Amino acid sequence: MRRKLLVLIWVVLIAALCSHVAWGEEHESGGKAAKRSHSQKMGKSQKKGKSQKKGQKAATKSKGKKRTEKKTVHSESRTSSTAVHKAATASVEPAPRAIVKGMRYWSNPDYTRLAITLDREARFEYHKLPSKHEPSIPPRLYLDISGARIGAGVKDLPIGDGQLKSARIAQYRPDVVRVVLDVDSIKDFKVFTFSDPFRILIDLKGERKTEISATKETIREAPPLAEAAKSEPLEERGTPATRTRPGKIRRIVVDPGHGGHDPGAIGAGGTREKDVVLQIALKLAHKLKEELGVDVVMTRSTDEFIELQERTAIANKVGADLFVSIHANASLNRSASGIETYYLNLAKTEKAAQLAAKENGTSLEKVSLLQAVLFDLMANYKLNDSAHLAEDVQKAVYGKVNGQYGVKNLGVKQGPFYVLVGATMPSILVETAFVTNEREESRLKDPHYQDVTAEGILAGIKAYIDSLK
Repeated sequence: MRRKLLVLIWVVLIAALCSHVAWGEEHESGGKAAKRSHSQKMGKSQKKGKSQKKGQKAATKSKGKKRTEKKTVHSESRTSSTAVHKAATASVEPAPRAIVKGMRYWSNPDYTRLAITLDREARFEYHKLPSKHEPSIPPRLYLDISGARIGAGVKDLPIGDGQLKSARIAQYRPDVVRVVLDVDSIKDFKVFTFSDPFRILIDLKGERKTEISATKETIREAPPLAEAAKSEPLEERGTPATRTRPGKIRRIVVDPGHGGHDPGAIGAGGTREKDVVLQIALKLAHKLKEELGVDVVMTRSTDEFIELQERTAIANKVGADLFVSIHANASLNRSASGIETYYLNLAKTEKAAQLAAKENGTSLEKVSLLQAVLFDLMANYKLNDSAHLAEDVQKAVYGKVNGQYGVKNLGVKQGPFYVLVGATMPSILVETAFVTNEREESRLKDPHYQDVTAEGILAGIKAYIDSLK
């Protein structure tokens, strides 16, 4: 019994001792774990702090780097933009300004044509301003020519013809030239362009205040038109008044094509269009005066150059009743031959457009542009009368020439010819023969052929006049 009690006590003591040791180890282990945990926590915290500091430094560096990168990109972008701008500026240089080379005008009491000549094409716009109801401020028509400057010697024009008081020109802005027309009295006006050289034309029409016969003094005193038109008083250029037939056709303008530095078409044998058409025109002028008793004005009577816009301006200025322009035809096809007569209208065929380009001294592209503006100009042209005159002249010329030489009748056609633009009377262009055809070239040089051709044109004009009675 005692022995069992002792064993039990020893068991309890051993158990208590083991429990105490285990608790100590556990406590020590817990402490170490706690310390380790605390240390780990502290370490982590320190590491975190260091990491955060490193992160902040890295972030700062990164931000700095980004800022630097942004600056670099911005700088590169700016450099790139500047380079592009420089490249663009280098590749698209500002176009040189057009130079206004001169202003000229032709006028009579009911018509004025102003021509502004430039050295190249330029954009422009025009406006009409009404009168301000003050004597000192008349109604005005003005044009602004963009990308242009005034050339040396170009100045205001005093006109005072009853329609325009003056034409004033100024450098309105560094790249804009303004032309101001001080209007006295006009009924209508048209603005259009010619090419090669580039010209802006303004045709103004007013109320007819006097009869044609009463304008002689005005015409004689007007600025020079051309040597042919100014060389003699009108009475001496035409048949004396006592022999002039009363009627609707009293004055005819005969226009030999080309002249001066412009030879026109040239044949294989060296025949120049300007020479042969002048001879035909001189013969025609003589016949018109002698046989029909009408006053005749020639745009040129010698080998001189007359600008295309001046030719119809002369006819309008002298109050002509008919305008006849004489030419010799040309073709790349050397076998092409015959006689044809044109009046102003839109070209109906490619050949008509090509011929217009030749006679205009320009390109097919320019002819197309002229056709566009003709739509607006046609209203005031006597198209039916011109077509009638062309039919009578073509029929008579072909009849006369074919009877002696045998030629092709190419008929009456229409085309956009500069030389006919703006004429206020029935106007035609006669192509007398092909200077590029060997046989017809030799005929054109023959005085007899020239005389027969002039006889034919005369007969056609007479038939037209007779039809008006």
